[in-house]
Amino acid sequence: MKAFTYARPKTVAEAAEMAAAQPNTRFIAGGTNLLDLMKLQVETPARLVDVNRLGLAEVTETGDGGVRVGALVRNADLAAHPRIRRDYAVLSRALLAGASGQLRNKATTAGNLLQRTRCPYFYDTTQACNKRAPGSGCAAIGGFTRIHAVLGASEACIATNPSDMAVAMRALDATVETVDAKGTERTIPLADFHRLPGDTPEIETALRPGELVTAVTLGEPVAGTHLYRKVRDRASYAFAVISVAAVIDKNADGRIRAARLAFGGLAHKPWRVPAAEAALVASNGDPDAAADAVLAGAKGQGGNDFKIPLTRRTLRAVVTEALRA
Repeated sequence: MKAFTYARPKTVAEAAEMAAAQPNTRFIAGGTNLLDLMKLQVETPARLVDVNRLGLAEVTETGDGGVRVGALVRNADLAAHPRIRRDYAVLSRALLAGASGQLRNKATTAGNLLQRTRCPYFYDTTQACNKRAPGSGCAAIGGFTRIHAVLGASEACIATNPSDMAVAMRALDATVETVDAKGTERTIPLADFHRLPGDTPEIETALRPGELVTAVTLGEPVAGTHLYRKVRDRASYAFAVISVAAVIDKNADGRIRAARLAFGGLAHKPWRVPAAEAALVASNGDPDAAADAVLAGAKGQGGNDFKIPLTRRTLRAVVTEALRA
């Protein structure tokens, strides 16, 4: 591990100022992803700014009936929070589907959103990776591609976003709150927070240099059956090959009147297609109509071609479960 300096600010403003003052600074909270990357020298920050003392570890009510989740709320605490379990069950289910209990006790809300891809070529510093070393190429293209993207990829990168939590939050139309060194606050829709790779896969989010995530806000509860289905290579503690976060609401006669669908494991960001939700409602639960919209433009790399029919089967299982609920 390369040498670095370490600081413990006591306020949000101080933390943002520290990050802006020195290039190649990283914020650290639980460290469940960053420390692994530092050990492998994939990440080599010059300075770590520990944000654990900033008082951002609360879940509070908002004036419009939603909730504000502090950036430092641990994943285990968020999954178990009574309000989240009652009104945002898809989020609780997604959190419990990710990682081990020990990791959920350390991992934070902001850290989960900012975790980096688990592409093996990104982790292997002997391999070409535009995300790690811009301009070096993408060894994943033509390589082992089982976990890689079938949507939203580019010639520069075919990696996927690993977060379960972000998929559920995308279905819930979450927004991300930030602050920078000048005290300027921003609210970024989660739909715009993660970027597709394009020609700059090393730029993964809409955050500006030194900008600190302070909270994630969820709007008023979404009515319906909340489901999160995760397909993975082993029963626990594995990243999704594909996942579906769904909130499906029915009329008294059993017809679908509203649906929200977000997908993980398919792209560089949580994938949500409004046309798929509209198709599911219009067809009163035909998963193939929704899948056609989701998979428009899907392209496998050989080793991950199976993800395309797997998406259809997984969505069918989710819709069937929702209609039976």
